[in-house]
Amino acid sequence: MKLIAHRGNVDGPMESWENEPTYIDLAISKGYGVEVDVRYINDTLHLGHDEPQYGVDFKWFTDRIANIWVHCKNIEAINFFKASQWDFNYFWHETDTITLTSHNDIWAYPGKQPIKGSIAVMPEMNNDDVSQCVGICSDYIMRYKK
Repeated sequence: MKLIAHRGNVDGPMESWENEPTYIDLAISKGYGVEVDVRYINDTLHLGHDEPQYGVDFKWFTDRIANIWVHCKNIEAINFFKASQWDFNYFWHETDTITLTSHNDIWAYPGKQPIKGSIAVMPEMNNDDVSQCVGICSDYIMRYKK
């Protein structure tokens, strides 16, 4: 089971810390993957959900490539990661039932489970059945660790 900390949250939402680089590293240090929200603006990568908050260099991403799920928040970010020589797992979605990541993972919108072989996003919101999932992305990911 792939366990993914939504924006770095592991035991409930901490909005003031979400997508903050050291907060992401803390979740990684606990053994979780992390979904990060990324924009590419004026040749700079930025972390942040509703707006660009933290400018980070490309090395920050390459150093964490095995642990991050890159949620592109603008088309420029998709184009940036697509053109990269690195094998990042990145995706774009809005309210689609599912989207495929660049690694062909099925990223499923909250409330749409069960979907066999998918990553359930925020299953606690709708008490989703995650029995057929291969992963979970949650603000409460510690609850799913066995």
